[in-house]
Amino acid sequence: MNNEREPCRAGNGKHLRQLLGEHKSYVFSLIQKFNQDVDAGECYSERDDVIVITDEAHRTQYGMLALNLRNALPNASFMGFTGTPLFSDEEITRRVFGDYVSTYDFQRAVEDGATVPLYYDARGERLGIATHDLNERIADKLEKIEYENLDQQQRLEQSLKQDYHIITAEKRLSQVAEDFVEHYSTGWENGKAMVVCVDKITCVRMYNLIVKEWQKRIELLTRELTQTFDQQEEVYRMQQIAWMKETQIAVMVSEEQGEVEKFRKWKLDITPHRRLIKEGFEIPEKLRSQPAFIGMQRLDMASAFKEPAHPFRVVIVCAMWLTGFDVPGLSTLYIDKPLKAHTLMQAIARANRVSEGKNNGLIVDYCGILKGLRKALATFAGHGDGGRGGMSGRTDPSRPMEDLLEDLAEAIGLVRGFLDDKEASLEDIKLMTGFARNAAIVKAKEAANENDETRKRFEIMCRAVFKKFKACINDPRVNEYRPNRDAINVVYKHLQKDRENADISDIIRILHGVIDEVIETSPPSLPEIVEEHPVYDISRIDFERLRQEFERSPAKKTAVQCLSAMIGNRLKKMLDRNPLRTDMQAHYEKIIAEYNSEKNRVTIEHTFEELLRVEQGLGEEENRAVREGLTEESLALYDLLKKSELSVIEIKRIKEVTVDLLAVVKAGVTKYHHWRDKESSRDAIHTTIYDLLYSDESGLPESCYSEADVEDVAGAVYHHVFRAYPDVPSPIYEAVAA
Repeated sequence: MNNEREPCRAGNGKHLRQLLGEHKSYVFSLIQKFNQDVDAGECYSERDDVIVITDEAHRTQYGMLALNLRNALPNASFMGFTGTPLFSDEEITRRVFGDYVSTYDFQRAVEDGATVPLYYDARGERLGIATHDLNERIADKLEKIEYENLDQQQRLEQSLKQDYHIITAEKRLSQVAEDFVEHYSTGWENGKAMVVCVDKITCVRMYNLIVKEWQKRIELLTRELTQTFDQQEEVYRMQQIAWMKETQIAVMVSEEQGEVEKFRKWKLDITPHRRLIKEGFEIPEKLRSQPAFIGMQRLDMASAFKEPAHPFRVVIVCAMWLTGFDVPGLSTLYIDKPLKAHTLMQAIARANRVSEGKNNGLIVDYCGILKGLRKALATFAGHGDGGRGGMSGRTDPSRPMEDLLEDLAEAIGLVRGFLDDKEASLEDIKLMTGFARNAAIVKAKEAANENDETRKRFEIMCRAVFKKFKACINDPRVNEYRPNRDAINVVYKHLQKDRENADISDIIRILHGVIDEVIETSPPSLPEIVEEHPVYDISRIDFERLRQEFERSPAKKTAVQCLSAMIGNRLKKMLDRNPLRTDMQAHYEKIIAEYNSEKNRVTIEHTFEELLRVEQGLGEEENRAVREGLTEESLALYDLLKKSELSVIEIKRIKEVTVDLLAVVKAGVTKYHHWRDKESSRDAIHTTIYDLLYSDESGLPESCYSEADVEDVAGAVYHHVFRAYPDVPSPIYEAVAA
């Protein structure tokens, strides 16, 4: 077979025979299409170079449709992928597909970063509502009913009689709803949640109970807000209340005939839930300006739940979305449905997907599935890929909540050890006050700012502490770790402020220097701001005085990092505005590389002086547009057009061409809406640039620029325009003008 690959959905035997008779490779999908009995003697193809690769290789791969497929392709090779092979019935998965080529266990997936670790919280036991003795019977019946696709509620009620009414009792469901609301709203920054109920009726009942408790929780937090005396705590609670008010909750269940009357017998209305499933969610006004939502009014339920920014955060299900539905932002799975074996494993895997800021997945158990979970893990978790050396240690993906606190303690210990090794102290930041505490913070910042790598490593360790602390927020014991977390947060925030707001004023404050009398400050409206946030006239700063202050400073490394960050941010903006400033970037990167490679007092002082020279050079470059009689926008085009060894008259001509070119480009960009998206408008802009530059009357001087030169220059200008002018005004130069 060659490498040509065409997608195809199997339609009928004649079509398949025709395709398989050709020397090509195809991708076939939908096993349901193999819905006709095929005798071995009437197969579609006897070729032995056909390979059938099956994902989710369980359940549907052992029925009549799979038999039809195998009869149609008797000599094909079959390969299956599954996270839950069927071990019962004489290990049917291995019998159908053969021995394992490779296995990949939970622990290895976590270590590889493919998934996050899972933790287990048996809240049903603490609430006294776990149904251990019923789980096995209900789980067995559920597995059969779901497989046969029959009416769950009716069959369960008939088969289990009073057992069903115990697990769906109003008092018990109310306890689950109340605990869910308290638990999820306490850890409100931890991502989205899925609540799993025993059947569709119970899903809607649980929805009504949760909505009621949700509103009560908002009212309670609002009352408590008036009793808050800590300003930071007040802001946090206000954000939590706002989050709760905007959060949307929905039921996702499959549709069935006669469901309206069925729900009405329970005094429930399924129609608003069905309408929401069909119509989806309206996109909140504040999200419509974000790139993911531009031009959109509504999102279907699946897309809204997958979108991290959308306030649809809680979904209540009984069977849908438990398999094959990946939502990276889903962090907590609340299970109040007896599950076992592969169904349980598929369900818990909803919570272990990797997402930014997500420390772990959490399984909250209300019905007592631990026994079934351990049994499923013993069956499915595996012991690693023996062909790759196997795995040592536990493969259990579901760890007790206590382990989260241990992880948090370990993360804090890493930060403490980092600071101790560099003669700084986390304890001093926690225990000291006033100037002594400020000095401890400075020492911690100096330890982190030893070089770029140590700073990155320290910030990564800090973020790990914050993620793990947030993951433990529902455990009262987390308060023991709060002083350490807050002390780490103080240092981390100082570092972030240094990076984000670094300018000469901040560096002067870091050096604790006496400001030279020639440095003027602009008077703010409030006198108390003068002391904390003076605004310095950079053009009159005595840089020699800065060097002297640097020599006496106890925060040399922090000053270097701040100056480096300031120059890096400034350079990035300048390069965005003018792509020909790359030599400045190269010089800056060389200084930083030398600084990171060797660290001693002489190197630090030398780096500071070199960075000061770069800073002065950037100031001169930023003023060059004024010296040339141009704007920052036209200067970029001028640099692209000019050549060396031009006469004064020719330079004057180039500047005139630059001004005309900028006007023409802006007019073209304004004329063609979203011009970069269409080939015709892109060609029009490129042609406009070339025509103006090649023009005898208003273009580049013919004596200095050949036709090839014009083509090269027009191409360079076009690339700059494409990058800098998605629209007019340019987002790059708009900030300069402001």
